[in-house]
Amino acid sequence: MPEESKGPEAVSPLPKGDPPSAETPTPAKPVAAGAAKPPASAAKPVDTTKSVPTATDAAKPAAPAAAKPAGPARPAGPVPEPWTSELVAELKKQYGSGIREANTYLGQHYLLVDSAIAFEILRRMRDERLYDYCVDITAVHWPKREQPFDVVYVLYSFHDNTRIRIKTLIKEGEHVQSAVNLWPTANWLEREVFDMFGIVFDGHPDLKRILLPDGWKGHPLRKDYDILLQDKEWVQINLGIESGQ
Repeated sequence: MPEESKGPEAVSPLPKGDPPSAETPTPAKPVAAGAAKPPASAAKPVDTTKSVPTATDAAKPAAPAAAKPAGPARPAGPVPEPWTSELVAELKKQYGSGIREANTYLGQHYLLVDSAIAFEILRRMRDERLYDYCVDITAVHWPKREQPFDVVYVLYSFHDNTRIRIKTLIKEGEHVQSAVNLWPTANWLEREVFDMFGIVFDGHPDLKRILLPDGWKGHPLRKDYDILLQDKEWVQINLGIESGQ
């Protein structure tokens, strides 16, 4: 009988042992020297659905941001209201234009009077209206005004449990009559106004600084005062050290 025909290639027998599995790694083929390495990853396809900016697009101005809506209108603050009373009518009848204003602000009554009659008005408040306690004397500086200083007296009546403010305006260098003879507490209050604003109270028994040293220059509550400069100068002259300010 003829011999069995063999395939084109002889099949080499498998070595003895475990059969090969899919997990058995296939040995890598050696790469010839100088051969180009394959890219790490394939190039990503271009997404044609996205528009690519052009030079024309870059030349176009950016669209302005939408304006923010205006906030609610700010509510109006309290304003002085005219104060009408038997006291105001009496004073206006006697002093006329010397009573410049009579107003109520946030429930507090105040009179603005000429400086020439300020002391007399204060005396009448004590003697006739029983304002027996001088709560405070203070001032406000308005540098650009012709009469740059407000001098304000806050008075209280224990008898009526009421308050009133008497205010007058003075020029730079103008003096005010002391109220120490009306209320003893005015002594320290007037000294503080003198110390902080430089306002002189004629007839004060001992008008001198009460918060700052006697050698201090200027008056710190004036709005044109450079307190840091004066502090450095005083500390350097009197203590011989640099100021910590």
